Amino acid sequence: MTIPPSWPAMSIAEAHRRLTAPGARFEMEEVVVRGIPTRTWKAAPPTLRALFLSASVHGHRDFLVYEGDRATYDAFMRATARLAAALTARGVGKGDRVALVMRNLPEWPVCFFAGAIIGAVVTPLNAWWTGPELEYGLQDSGSKIAFLDAERLERLRDHLPQCPDLEHIFVARATSAADLDRLADPRVQPLESLIGAVADWGSLPPAQVPPADLAPDDEATIFYTSGTTGRPKGALGTHRNMCTNIGTAGFANARAFLRRGEEPPAPDPAVSRATLLVVPLFHVTGCSATLCPSIALGAKIVLMRRWDPEGAMRLIQAERVTATGGVPTIAWQLIEHPARPRYDLSSLESVTYGGAPSAPELVRKILETFPKAIAGNGWGMSETSATFTSHLAEDYENRPDSCGPAAPVGELKVVDGEGRTLPPGAVGELWAKGPQVVKGYWNKPEATAQTFVDGWVRTGDLARLDEEGFCFIIDRAKDMLIRGGENIYCIEVENVLYDHPAVMDAALVGVPHRTLGEEPAAAVTLKPGAMATEDELRAFVAQRLAAFKVPVKVKFWPETLPRNANGKILKGELKKVFAEEAAMVGAS
Repeated sequence: MTIPPSWPAMSIAEAHRRLTAPGARFEMEEVVVRGIPTRTWKAAPPTLRALFLSASVHGHRDFLVYEGDRATYDAFMRATARLAAALTARGVGKGDRVALVMRNLPEWPVCFFAGAIIGAVVTPLNAWWTGPELEYGLQDSGSKIAFLDAERLERLRDHLPQCPDLEHIFVARATSAADLDRLADPRVQPLESLIGAVADWGSLPPAQVPPADLAPDDEATIFYTSGTTGRPKGALGTHRNMCTNIGTAGFANARAFLRRGEEPPAPDPAVSRATLLVVPLFHVTGCSATLCPSIALGAKIVLMRRWDPEGAMRLIQAERVTATGGVPTIAWQLIEHPARPRYDLSSLESVTYGGAPSAPELVRKILETFPKAIAGNGWGMSETSATFTSHLAEDYENRPDSCGPAAPVGELKVVDGEGRTLPPGAVGELWAKGPQVVKGYWNKPEATAQTFVDGWVRTGDLARLDEEGFCFIIDRAKDMLIRGGENIYCIEVENVLYDHPAVMDAALVGVPHRTLGEEPAAAVTLKPGAMATEDELRAFVAQRLAAFKVPVKVKFWPETLPRNANGKILKGELKKVFAEEAAMVGAS
């Protein structure tokens, strides 16, 4: 794709006006959300229950594909309704927390919607977390029910006695009944005892969806995001938060057509869409920004047990996948894999990503490699229920270092240290407001008050906005790095390093990585006379935190780490040292 001389054919403001006008597909209306007048998509499903029920029109289509399993929308709805009835029979109702702890499996959406359609607050936990981290999530949320896969059951085996609030634990794909019996925990039973295997879902008798009185601003989800205190915080989302992405995703595509001078095509139910989902469903990107819009469109979701570039290309070819992405790593590996010419990837229409820094050259490589596809990125966070800005097609090609403008239902502003709004071009903290912004943090009133102000979420990102509203993320004000889409709060890793008996001083910094965006590296000073090796410290962290948080490199500092006059570690200096070492290695 090359930018035509006449582009753009329409300004951002005019495109937004056209697409959101009364009677238009993306018409907006103003409602009051928690006392704040808020623009919303008028046609968005009001609740996740309404979204689920609307999927009946896609009954014959494939919905989920995973290895040898394949389920239609009808099969998915039968299994979900049956599981929802089972939860209701066990006393689960509105407001009860239901934890979901498993890898991307066909059972994941069934468990998610079974809880959501009866008003439970579904709480997906990071499946990469360690046993202690998962124990914390279950305890903090006060979950009444937990859905696990066999791997997470093994990880939680010694921690379940510390989770007394759990009344029932349903395990998907346990290898044998003996594995469950070994627990000697009467709360544990196979999920298949309620809904059968995936192959059985289509033959399940129709089940009545249990009644539930739900409103758009009722609580629906808790997605945990790491916090600067070292303890994850649960972002408490509503049905409106989750359903807003359905309108946002379609709007961004329609805007790209208008900017090009073309009328956006009307939705065609005969057109098949398929997404290769390679980001976790336990993240808002996978759940809110991918799963929910896919159901609204009747799209097929293709799952992988673990990411493998050539395996992904086989699936793109076999399932005629039209969209994939998630983080820049995925795009780079597809582009650069030597086996790529052997596969027919012509079905790809979009390669989009977010959640990690990306090189501006990536958009050019995507357009060269997949000429029928558009490239895109965006910005969002758990606190904004995923996508807040979208950046596609020629707009992305023209501004590759931007994450795009906000959807018209949302607002962005940049403020100074006193909370005053800054003019276009000035750098300050990015604040966001709109129907995507969650209610606050679960059971953390102080953190909620610090982060959420009169409907705005203080993102902690340093950014600037240009005259048209395009957002440019400059840096992160919070001490955090992002490795391939995973947030790593430095203090969490630093606290673990400080627990090692040999460590006196520790700091974690991000070092650039071409495909992951950045990786964690640690600088440590040992106590006088103490001994420790790099492998020992990395193993020490790996025993306590998820693998993606483990430093890829540990550098031993001969003296106290460099600090400013206020005693704050000069992480910029540490980054320079790691960068210089990397440059020397690259030159050798």
